[in-house]
Amino acid sequence: MALPRLLRPLLRGLPPLARLGCGRALHRAAPAPAPAAPDFNSFVTRTNTCGELRSAHVGQEVTLYGWIQYQRQGLFLVLRDFQGLTQIIIPQDEAHAHVKKLLSNAPVESVVRVTGIVIPRPPGQENPKMPTGDIEVKAETAEVLNSCKKLPFEIKDFIKKSEALRMQYRYLDLRSFQLQYNLRLRSQIVMRMREYLCNLHGSKRIPCALEGSGQVLLSATESSAVQAAPHGWRPGQIDIEMSFVDQAGIQRLIEGLLQYSWPEQRGSITAPFPSMTYEEALANYGTDKPDTRFGMKIVDISDFLRRSDIQFVQDALSYPHGTVKAICIPHGVRYLKNKDLESLKESAKSQFNQEIMEIICRPDGSLKSLLTKFLGEKQQSELIQALNMQVDDVVLLAAGEHKQVCSALGSLRLETADLLEAAGLVLRDPTAFHFLWVVDFPLFLPKEENPTELESAHHPFTAPHPSDTSLLYSDPTKVRSQHYDLVLNGNEVGGGSIRIHSAEQQRFVLEKVLKEDSEVLSHLLEALEFGAPPHGGIALGLDRLISLIVDAPSIRDVIAFPKSFRGRDLMGNAPDYVTPEELEPYHIQVSWLLAEKEAKKN
Repeated sequence: MALPRLLRPLLRGLPPLARLGCGRALHRAAPAPAPAAPDFNSFVTRTNTCGELRSAHVGQEVTLYGWIQYQRQGLFLVLRDFQGLTQIIIPQDEAHAHVKKLLSNAPVESVVRVTGIVIPRPPGQENPKMPTGDIEVKAETAEVLNSCKKLPFEIKDFIKKSEALRMQYRYLDLRSFQLQYNLRLRSQIVMRMREYLCNLHGSKRIPCALEGSGQVLLSATESSAVQAAPHGWRPGQIDIEMSFVDQAGIQRLIEGLLQYSWPEQRGSITAPFPSMTYEEALANYGTDKPDTRFGMKIVDISDFLRRSDIQFVQDALSYPHGTVKAICIPHGVRYLKNKDLESLKESAKSQFNQEIMEIICRPDGSLKSLLTKFLGEKQQSELIQALNMQVDDVVLLAAGEHKQVCSALGSLRLETADLLEAAGLVLRDPTAFHFLWVVDFPLFLPKEENPTELESAHHPFTAPHPSDTSLLYSDPTKVRSQHYDLVLNGNEVGGGSIRIHSAEQQRFVLEKVLKEDSEVLSHLLEALEFGAPPHGGIALGLDRLISLIVDAPSIRDVIAFPKSFRGRDLMGNAPDYVTPEELEPYHIQVSWLLAEKEAKKN
């Protein structure tokens, strides 16, 4: 019986035992002893891979399997497999006419088997760009295992393809060296992570289940749990839940995990990672995920300008959270054009409704700005000192409500860095990896639609900071949380919190602070009432982390089979329409069908 089109791609993603089980429990035999390191020669008929042959192999007969990378005028071709490239010499003598015809006519990307003798390349024809560039293989026999029809695009990393085309023909795109490298590195990192967590630290693996399942599980255990979530539930995420742990303990675990699994080819990372409070991050970088690879920090000049007679400054400072802040752009005059500065100011206006004023340091050390007519020479000199301005620097200044000003300048800081680097000034080392813990987030935030009401800044199960517990009952707006984010090069790659383990405190947060119906979470509250231990956790965004490690422009480049923006699988054309007749053998009924049946009954 044929499977419905919708179910086929879903079942294809399951391991064989899961497909056979169809929901029934399967009895597994006791695990066999771990085998020695696998040797492909023991089960594959190739003798070598296309990336390993060197001068030491000269004179040996080898059998290679791979795809034809390209072929030139019937004289030679380059064979590719998962390890690299090898040049194959197509024989020209009459005795090997069949081999010549077969290899000369085989289309690019055809799968072939070649047996031949490893020979040195002629003097002067070595290719130092190829690891196998000192040798070539003179073909003796060959077989086309599968011929390739006309390709929708060339399988070369430098060939530009649309995202939709790449996803439609993902099985071809996956042949590229870059995606091969990305996915193999991802696999190695994940394996090392599992080894660190499960073998070295005794974590238990749990299946992906209902929200809070790890939290409820830990109400009955002293161990920790690792949940590797599949794509579609929490894409590319590793969840870790631990009992009898504090924030520092979870941070140490993650630092050790990343050090242990970090790829050698990306250098080394040093722990402990630096830490910064949410307020410090917002004040200095304008964001809770700061990129600390470069300077251009936000500088508060409120106190300096408070003594001035500048009206817009005084208006801004008259508000409860009013401030005047600025960022200094090094060599801004040299690298930024007038249109760039106008674009930056327009960006702040459109995104944050924030006016920006520019200040330029001329070659003679004087300032050029609308602001200077309100400042004397001494004040201008003090302003230059406060902002640490040098000749040709440009300052962007903003006045207004603290969070709005910081957010606007933080965004301009990143936009400016892009402009400076596009103009040739290197600010961010692409080989550097700056990890940072951001801590002490607010526990609650005012709701945007109704600022008099509060909502959880993270989630309603986050525990208050130990020093702020009493404020939870007197002034919840001032409570800091035990929520922590892990940031890498300006990207959030992880986040978690210590959870509330007191049922009384959890009920108070839900009912009194958030005004929510606690009955929805009655099972969790009951679990907490039966002696749940202190516990906490963290989730690592694996897709984002790997994409940063390999410097991929998109997380799709580190996912084997990504979905489109609309959640569609363009390769399998899923989801697709399934008729009621196709669903019936699987005892599945779509809700609208049930409603239709009920309507007919009535």
